[in-house]
Amino acid sequence: MISLGIDIGSRFIKALWLENGKILKLKKTETSYEPLKKCEEIINEIKTEKIVATGYGRHLFAFNGDISTITEIKAFAIGCKTLFPDCKTIIDIGGQDTKVINIDEEGNVKKFEMNDKCSAGTGRFLEIMAQVLGYSLEEFGEVKVDLTNPISISSMCTVFAESEVISMIAKGIPRENIALAIHKAITKKVIAMLKKISIDGNVVFAGGCSSNSLLQNLIEREIGKKLITNPLSPFAGAFGAAIYGDKIIKFQ
Repeated sequence: MISLGIDIGSRFIKALWLENGKILKLKKTETSYEPLKKCEEIINEIKTEKIVATGYGRHLFAFNGDISTITEIKAFAIGCKTLFPDCKTIIDIGGQDTKVINIDEEGNVKKFEMNDKCSAGTGRFLEIMAQVLGYSLEEFGEVKVDLTNPISISSMCTVFAESEVISMIAKGIPRENIALAIHKAITKKVIAMLKKISIDGNVVFAGGCSSNSLLQNLIEREIGKKLITNPLSPFAGAFGAAIYGDKIIKFQ
């Protein structure tokens, strides 16, 4: 029996197929201006018994009775608890929103905070700032910097922050120092959200930005503990959705 979890983000669609509880296949593609078409192409790749959608665009499937939906919060809780059984706190910095989640021993959501009012402090914010500084998104997260450099960004609004970065470039400030200031600003926002819940036990860094090592390093310095992550972390939402679908299959 095969279940498909599909995480429809604002920038990328991530899909994960489970066959009898084992990961069969992973796929990641840009959401583009036709997300439904992209999703339909993914769905048609492998015949499945159950499909569960999550993420920013999960309601695209609201009209289809054969496709269930679950919230990103629930999907990430399930996915992270399965990937990292000792997980208690989850940080997910996605393309359009940032989430921090506390879960209990069984993986149930205890409390969460979510920023979804604008792109400030999200993956899209990082992407725009990387473009302004002439980095690829992958390079941006690997910049070698002096973490004690005092330069800071005063605005988290993407428009104003971009103007501030351009002004810094005009003053001759090295771009790696500006990159650090941008990452520090995002870190500050994440820490403020964590303080509204609690930093319990092992902390998992999941979602699209979990491969950004500079961001990971800065958050670790602020909370005083290592973040847990692995190559499957960006697929945690899709994994959680697929697990949810696998359980539905078993109980049918």
